[in-house]
Amino acid sequence: MAAASSGNMSEAAAVNLNHSTRTQQLLKRTNHRKNKQKSLEDYCQRRSTPCTPQEAAVLTESVLSMILKDMRPLAVVEGEGFKEMHFPTRLHWNELKKATSKISLTTDAWTSLVTESYLGVTCHFINDNWDLLSFTLATLPVEEHHTAENLASWVEKVAEKFHISLHNVLAIVHDNASNIVAALHILKEKFGVVSYQCAGHTLQLVVNHALKDPKIDKALSAARGVVYNTHIRKSEPASTKLKQKQKQMGTAEHKLIQDVAVRWNSSYYMIEHLLEQRWPVVATLSDPEVTQRGKQYLDLKSDQWILLDELKEVLKPYEQATNVLSGQSYVTVSVLPPPLLKGLLKSTQNKSFDSAAVNSFQNSAKEEILYRWQPEVSAFQADGKNVSLIAAALDPCFHKLKFLSPEDALKLQVRIQREALDLKREQRSQLQQENVGQEASASPPTKKRSVLDTLLGTDSEEEDCNEKTDQGEDGENEAVRKEVLLYFGEAPILRDNDPLTWWKNNATRFPTLATLAKSYLAVPATSTPSERLFSVAGNIVTKKRASLTAKHVEMLTFLHSNA
Repeated sequence: MAAASSGNMSEAAAVNLNHSTRTQQLLKRTNHRKNKQKSLEDYCQRRSTPCTPQEAAVLTESVLSMILKDMRPLAVVEGEGFKEMHFPTRLHWNELKKATSKISLTTDAWTSLVTESYLGVTCHFINDNWDLLSFTLATLPVEEHHTAENLASWVEKVAEKFHISLHNVLAIVHDNASNIVAALHILKEKFGVVSYQCAGHTLQLVVNHALKDPKIDKALSAARGVVYNTHIRKSEPASTKLKQKQKQMGTAEHKLIQDVAVRWNSSYYMIEHLLEQRWPVVATLSDPEVTQRGKQYLDLKSDQWILLDELKEVLKPYEQATNVLSGQSYVTVSVLPPPLLKGLLKSTQNKSFDSAAVNSFQNSAKEEILYRWQPEVSAFQADGKNVSLIAAALDPCFHKLKFLSPEDALKLQVRIQREALDLKREQRSQLQQENVGQEASASPPTKKRSVLDTLLGTDSEEEDCNEKTDQGEDGENEAVRKEVLLYFGEAPILRDNDPLTWWKNNATRFPTLATLAKSYLAVPATSTPSERLFSVAGNIVTKKRASLTAKHVEMLTFLHSNA
């Protein structure tokens, strides 16, 4: 944006700016970072010359920080005082432009409380410093039907807007909805991008299916009744009485949690809190000040309390797995095949529970895990993309591939070597093109050759050129093979160590594999980053701000998420 205009600012706007506590705090931080720079008041005075770029940068940071951190409407800059100023916006995507490896995207759809639909898209990649970075690309307002063709077109539109070639996108992570699966099939055929289904959504399907036991369903319904069909959540006396009982019994003063149908882990948290607060809750409900004498208070049967206690135990590993897979600042895709899937299957082996329904849950969960995950992450697929397996192989924690059969481990190593060779050829081709362009622009005109010289020199020159090319390729191929063998011969690192730190320290030893590792280890295991966008958007599109246009919602979400 341009600098401040030379016109006078309205007195009211100047007073508001001068007395903005938030702005003053932001300016102090800015001045601490940038020595001897002027305060915002200096910009509110009459100026005969435009702001310098440095001054404009300070002004931009102050105003943008206020809008983004406080989630203020963009119309705040449309007041009379702000109209006389034009604030510069600098959204730098240098890191994304400098990415030397492929990137990955996540996408998901959402509908606001005013029934406006949005498509969220985030991007993820590893930079040269081996930092895993995430950016929000769009919360795109969409008005047409969510057909596969439209979804594919919208993703292309977002990529084009940010100058991202989908040929340079390794994978797009999404949920299991049929329309988005079909959309990714279109993008796969067109650009070769990998369709990677959200591991969190798959885990949701596993648990939901295993919970479909009549006794479990009845116990959960009874628990919901205690939580939100009683006075505890609706009556102030009951809430006060519960707090008194919690203090008397020395129980943590936690509130009860209501579960939601679309998230199984909310049922886990409901059970966890209800079990923790069992006796204060029972004491509260049986208190005559809460439930009148002669009326039966709502409570669970003894066997239901036992069932919920055992259900909490078997759900705990899935809750932990969900939390691990939903991380955004560390590598997640490589942990799915070796430890996580193995750990979940191991947890299903415990079937010594008193409740037959919980034992049934264990059997059903095991079957679902094997059905939904076994083909993808436990065995090499010759005709598949094998994203999780390749990521695990490129993670120095799991690169020994002990979770695979010896035959599949060898196939996977061969696959990685082939991808490394393809990458090396691609790098050499790009380098040759750059060199040709530089030589063409820098070299003086060559002396014109005679027809005889051209004819006599043709065979020998072409042979020399081809021989050099063949020798170069053979040497590079041998170097890549040695690199792969050396890497898989390395000792594994401890699981609590960061694989990106290891690669940062060893990238010069394994340069080709390091580039592959950047591409594969950046793939998120879930589409949670896109879902988090809608949490931000939900805080923006509230009942008091439901009149915000879809475009403003997109802009505010974009700015806040990337602040």
